[in-house]
Amino acid sequence: MPELPEVETTRRGIEPWIVGREITGWSLRQPRLRWPVVFPERLRGERIVRVLRRAKYLLLETTSGALIVHLGMSGSLRLMPLDSVAGRHDHVDIQFDHERVLRLTDPRRFGSIHYCEGDWRTHWLIKDLGVEPLGPEFNGGFLWRVAKGRRVAVKQLLMDARVVVGVGNIYANESLFLAGIRPRLAAGRIGLLRCTALAGAVRDVLERAILVGGTTLRDFVGGTGAPGHFRPSLNVYGRADQPCYQCGTQLKGIRIGQRATVYCPKCQR
Repeated sequence: MPELPEVETTRRGIEPWIVGREITGWSLRQPRLRWPVVFPERLRGERIVRVLRRAKYLLLETTSGALIVHLGMSGSLRLMPLDSVAGRHDHVDIQFDHERVLRLTDPRRFGSIHYCEGDWRTHWLIKDLGVEPLGPEFNGGFLWRVAKGRRVAVKQLLMDARVVVGVGNIYANESLFLAGIRPRLAAGRIGLLRCTALAGAVRDVLERAILVGGTTLRDFVGGTGAPGHFRPSLNVYGRADQPCYQCGTQLKGIRIGQRATVYCPKCQR
């Protein structure tokens, strides 16, 4: 699933090409993804003002509102020539005045596009989201306060979008390894110093992943069509039963909250 670094990579890839451009039309080859896709006629002729990211959502702000895009399990959003032939899974094209289209490709159809008139922050998909892990609110003190007294596994807390957004499975595994914290440990048992280390690890892992375009495991490509290159930097994710790069101990694979989880029994306590 595209996570925060992949979505941010997509945002940076498409932003220079569409900000200031006029929407001239669209093609809905598959009008129903996770939810029905509906573009109001008033979008035609509007310009893209900004391209933002909130959690794993892309926000294409226009003069009257915003298009809220989620890439789902296997989606990608790319700039293509207007006359490029659409493939089987190329479900939506948004056409612009410079002979380019923004194309949503989504083999599993778990992605979504919603139009929100006015302030997108009030939309039901956005309004209850937690803090941004790369924002100033996310730090050790914040983590310690929200974790206090909670028995839920710390990995599940990191992946709770009501607490902090965008830290998906890959990056939760990697952050916990970097901070030396076992993923099954109850969140409420982690002190302030270790919460501070964990918040720093989350920021570090996400920032490094963004620099190399995210992680491509199977389907993901960024806004320019290039895959992500963070996979060689993964210390634990996808490496169950292999030796730890740090100490040589065999990594252990378990499931937490129905998600694959890998950790080092020696390095993480």
